[in-house]
Amino acid sequence: MSSQIAKNSIFRWYDPLLLNVVLPVFALLIKLLLLSCRLIGVEGEEKEREALKRSGGRAVYATWHQRVVYHARMLSRRDLTVMVSRSRDGEYATGLLRSFGIKSVRGSSTLGGSDALKKLTQKIVEGTNGAMIVDGPQGPARVAKIGAVVMARDAQVPLIPRLWGADRCWILNSWDRLMIPKPFARIVYYHAEPIWIPSTANGEELERYRQLFEDRLNEGASWCDKQLGQERPWRKVTVHGIPETGPIKEA
Repeated sequence: MSSQIAKNSIFRWYDPLLLNVVLPVFALLIKLLLLSCRLIGVEGEEKEREALKRSGGRAVYATWHQRVVYHARMLSRRDLTVMVSRSRDGEYATGLLRSFGIKSVRGSSTLGGSDALKKLTQKIVEGTNGAMIVDGPQGPARVAKIGAVVMARDAQVPLIPRLWGADRCWILNSWDRLMIPKPFARIVYYHAEPIWIPSTANGEELERYRQLFEDRLNEGASWCDKQLGQERPWRKVTVHGIPETGPIKEA
C-alpha cells in the first residue's frame, strides 16, 4: 500500500495510518452497530430463492448508494464480489468490504469500468455472486447505470435489487443522502422481483430493462420507508424548489 500511495497523487501521506489502523477499528464498530439492529420484516425472499435455484446459486445484486450500509450484514455470507471505484475513496471501501468477507474488482463508470465489468462478469460465470451500487460513484441519485443490467445479461443470471429501511437512522448531507441505522434500530429488508435479461437484449430493449430495474429499486426503497414511517430524503437539495424525494416536476 505504501508504494502505491507514493506513486499515486490521489493518496495522502496519512492514508497508510488510516487504512491499516483506523479502518479496522471503524469496521469493528460498524459490525457492532449492525448487529445491534433488529430485523423485523423481510419481503420477497421466496422469489429470490426460486431465481437462485434456476441460476445455480448465482446472481447480480444491486442497490442504491444511499442504502449500502446494512447490506454489509445481509450479504456478507454470499460469496460476493463487488465493483469498487479506483478512486482514493474506493481504497477505503475495498478495505472495509474485505473486513466483511466481501471481495472486489476495481473500476467504475469513469475509471476502468469496462475492464472491471468484464472481470466481474467472468467471476459470476465461474460461480461467485456479483454486486453493484448502481447510481455510484457520484450519481445522480437513484438513476440506475446500465452496467449491472449488462453484467446480468452476459452472465445469464438474475438481477436482484435489494433495499432496506430503518425506523431510526442518520442521514448524511451528501449527494446520495447516505443512511446509517442508529443503534438498536428496527430494520425491514426488501428483495425485489428478480429480473432476467435475455442474452440477445440490446439497444432499446436493454434500455427498457434498465428502466424496469431502476423502477424496482425505487419501489423497493419507498416500500421499506413506508413500513416504518415516511419516505426518507434521498436527494441533496442544491437548487431552490427541488424536492428531497420523488421526481422533479416540470414547470
